[in-house]
Amino acid sequence: MFEALISGLLQVFSWPAIGYLGFGIMLGIWLGALPGVGGVTGLILLLPFTYTLDPVSAFALMLGMFAVTTTSDTIASVMLGIPGTVASQATVLDGYPLAQQGQAQRALGAAYTCSAIGGVVGAVILTLSIPLVRPILSSFSTPEYFMLALLGICMVGTLSSANIAKGLVVAALGMMMGTIGDGTFNGVPRYWFGVEYLLQVPPLVSVVLGLFAVSELLDLATRNTSISRVSKVDVRDGTMLRGIKDAFRNWWLVLKSSALGTYIGMLPGLGASIVDWAAYGMAVQTTKGENKFGRGDIRGVIAPESANNAQRGGALIPTLTFGIPGDFAMSILLGAMLIQGIRPGLDMLTTNLDLTYAMIWTLIIANVVSALLLMVIGKQVARAIFVDGHYLVPIVMLFVFMGSWLGSKVIGDLILMLLMGFVGLLMKRSGWPRPPLVIALVLGPNMENAFTLSNRIYGNFGWLERTPSQIILVLIVLTVLGTILAQRRRRRREATEPAVEPAADLPNLNAKLSIEGGERNPMISLPFAGVLALLFAAAAIIAIDFHPAVRLYPMMISITAVLLLLGILWTDYREARSERVEFGSWRMTWAEALKKSDFIRGLYFCSWIAATIVLIWLFGNTAGVAMFMGAYIIVWGKKPWWVGVIYAVGGYAFITGFYDELMHIALQRPAILSLFGGGG
Repeated sequence: MFEALISGLLQVFSWPAIGYLGFGIMLGIWLGALPGVGGVTGLILLLPFTYTLDPVSAFALMLGMFAVTTTSDTIASVMLGIPGTVASQATVLDGYPLAQQGQAQRALGAAYTCSAIGGVVGAVILTLSIPLVRPILSSFSTPEYFMLALLGICMVGTLSSANIAKGLVVAALGMMMGTIGDGTFNGVPRYWFGVEYLLQVPPLVSVVLGLFAVSELLDLATRNTSISRVSKVDVRDGTMLRGIKDAFRNWWLVLKSSALGTYIGMLPGLGASIVDWAAYGMAVQTTKGENKFGRGDIRGVIAPESANNAQRGGALIPTLTFGIPGDFAMSILLGAMLIQGIRPGLDMLTTNLDLTYAMIWTLIIANVVSALLLMVIGKQVARAIFVDGHYLVPIVMLFVFMGSWLGSKVIGDLILMLLMGFVGLLMKRSGWPRPPLVIALVLGPNMENAFTLSNRIYGNFGWLERTPSQIILVLIVLTVLGTILAQRRRRRREATEPAVEPAADLPNLNAKLSIEGGERNPMISLPFAGVLALLFAAAAIIAIDFHPAVRLYPMMISITAVLLLLGILWTDYREARSERVEFGSWRMTWAEALKKSDFIRGLYFCSWIAATIVLIWLFGNTAGVAMFMGAYIIVWGKKPWWVGVIYAVGGYAFITGFYDELMHIALQRPAILSLFGGGG
């Protein structure tokens, strides 16, 4: 084994493998930092190049790129409050509030350090665990995969919200969105209402960018502020070095999260989706004394960033030993193995053991090198939090528009992004958490497959008699009850502790920062809950006519959500009635609610996005987005006209050079050509 370990290291450092590894690392840093692109897109782009490479060079290129995307995706999560990838959702909860407090450098420093350590720990655990995991994974069947996915959703629903019921309802909404389109077994479309676009599950990227990006960019666009809510001179000890020290100071949390991430990564189809939330939940549950989770606690960055990098090593285990991809990205890597004539299984632990170790060394080197590189540039990146927000909005919107387009490359994806942006705005301003919807949409289709198949094999819910499923069920109950008790203790502590006045040089900072799902606006939440209740009730009624094999799953979700919503409606009504007494009339209460939620300005911002979608349809992606960028700078941002021209030209050139020429993305063909007889 030791000889194979050294042989794998020497192969990675041989030429040209080390050159391809370096190129993969640089590419991964770039792709991970772009919202909506990420490692999977990079793997797809690189796959054709592996045909002409030797195995070590091929995997150095692909793994080198893929391993670092969960490091560089922290940039979007911390700086913009937009999850760079699915695995960085939990980082947003505390990373973005730290940036708003002017401590982006600290958050990035801690994240990069933990990412490097997590990647190394994950690779080491992978090395030690390879001979031991076969019997463990062999004991899991379809019921356990359903229960594990349900555990992940419950973790997110309870941990990401100040209101557990709302978190679970939002998770149910994501699960229901996953039922749109072709049925699991009979192939009959559900909930498509004759709209061809709804024959497929809504693309994840458009949903994520809409929910998170639009509402966060609205703040920058309408409040004439920078990302940071405090001035640069008011920031106290928010340096990169402090973040690095934070990581080593919390070394035990780093190691625990890394180990947890590695073993969760072994779970096929689940690892990348729930790993950051599992680590975040562990940090919340095991932290004693005072904490600021959700408002800028550095441990809320350390835990998920340690786990999501370690997950990469864990995901390799089922891929190499069983040929079962740990996630979609691993399925692409499995394709690269087959292209190279390499078969997963026992050979990867015997005759090809040196290649297995070469992959592990690639993960270690890529994580360490990328963390060091990002620390070098991190100080310059972090300066963006003090830049006038109007200069950032059009640049970020370029990636939002193009990231959404990458899903199905149809206008429908952009419309979906706009719709989810409006929904995200309502959710953020009325106390509904957004992350549960995303994680449930990711896991939902596979959950339904496992649920339906389990019922067919064991009879309806007969699989609950399996010991592994019962153990996971106990964990689900403990997760929900533990979070309820923790929230009650926190509320009692906050009620008894005296309010702390903000420092004189940081006025109203506490009012500007809020935990995800923690805002209170019952006049907006009440009608939103009512609409959700009607939607779930209608979904349950429609499901009655579905094939029996695919009827139970959506009906269970809908009925559960309606029951939870009844309690939410009553609570929101009582709070709304209290506000009505405070403001004297329902009209004044509505006016105050709309002002508090930025509803009118939110509609105005959404109208700009809608107009841009029309421009994209008429003139194509390059011209449409470029016109938005120029118009925003001049009209909304009130900057000089020549600045708008620079933005428009720069946006046009970037889309043409990167997305069209380099990535070869099929762009929208201008409809104006057809309208005026040029459709050929």
